[in-house]
Order: sequence, then C-alpha cells, then structure tokens
Amino acid sequence: MHLEPARTAVVVVDMQNGFCHPDGSLYAPGSEAVIEPIAALVSRAHEAGAKVIYTRDVHPPEQFDDAHYYDEFEQWGEHVLEGSWEAEIVDELPADEADLIVEKHTYDAFYNTELEGWLNARGIDDLVICGTLANVCVLHTGGSAGIRDFRPLMVEDCIGAIEDDHHEYALDHAEWLFGEVVTSDDLEFDGA
Repeated sequence: MHLEPARTAVVVVDMQNGFCHPDGSLYAPGSEAVIEPIAALVSRAHEAGAKVIYTRDVHPPEQFDDAHYYDEFEQWGEHVLEGSWEAEIVDELPADEADLIVEKHTYDAFYNTELEGWLNARGIDDLVICGTLANVCVLHTGGSAGIRDFRPLMVEDCIGAIEDDHHEYALDHAEWLFGEVVTSDDLEFDGA
C-alpha cells in the first residue's frame, strides 16, 4: 500500500510508561512488545516526511470527582495521572520536535482535543494507527477517525493488547466497520 507522506500521519496511541513499562500500574506485556515495531514505523515515517502524532492519556486527579457515569478510575483504578512518570511516553519512542503530542482525557484522541483541526489544516487524509490498547483507545480513536472521514489504517503488528482475543476482536471490528487492517510491511511511503 503506497502512502503519500504529505497526506499521511502516523498516530501512536498511548505508548506510555503506565501501560508499556513493567512498573506501570496498567502494564500489559502486549503493549511493551510493540515498542520496537512502532519505533521502526515512526522512523520510516520521519524519513519519508510523513507527520507523526503521539497521544498521551492523561488524567487530572480530580477528573472523575463529579462524574455521573463515565469514570475510568472506577474501571481501571487511578492511572497516568497528570505530571506523573506513568503519563510519559516510553523512552524508546522519543518524539521529534516536529511531532505533535496530543493530550487526551478519554479513550478517543479526537474528543475535546485539537487533533481533527490540526489534521485538516495540514490536508492529512490517511491515518496510520498504532499503539495500545487495541480494544480501548486504539479502537475508539480509529472509529472516531473513520466517522470524521479520515482513512484509518490499523497496523496489526504495531498494536498492543492485554489478551490476544482483545487484539483480534478490535481489528476484526475495525475492518468490518470503519477502517482497514494492515501490517507495517504492507505500508510504503512514496518517495522513501
């Protein structure tokens, strides 16, 4: 699959210490396992001149104090608190100065963030989506991209999960409903 770098962004979802490092409160070995393939994909994107976006799931400690129903701390416990080591992107994925870092407070990287406007202002149509977790933030971000008329390309070998069947479910659902499932080897950046 050929991608035009000027119209493509690699979206790296939530590759943070809290999810990817063994000392993280929501550590999943499947998340740590995709660090290396994501680093290779990001390197290829940088070399080709495609945009790279990192999302960071970040929660102010009081975020859910007045929640009526939506309360991630009730679901997962306190995690990736604002200003914490857990909230930082893993060291193996250093962001370039030109990369966008989007802080989000829900599973969806488009909800109440600058992401959609930033992409539209740059004429980006294709989103190469990777990161963690497959059936949580990756799935919700990909679905949100699709309903906004971006083409979500879900990179199966660069998406982490807690369980293998979570990974399989998320990718089957994405392919059926809103996007395309590819491997990193399927992707070629034109001119690279």
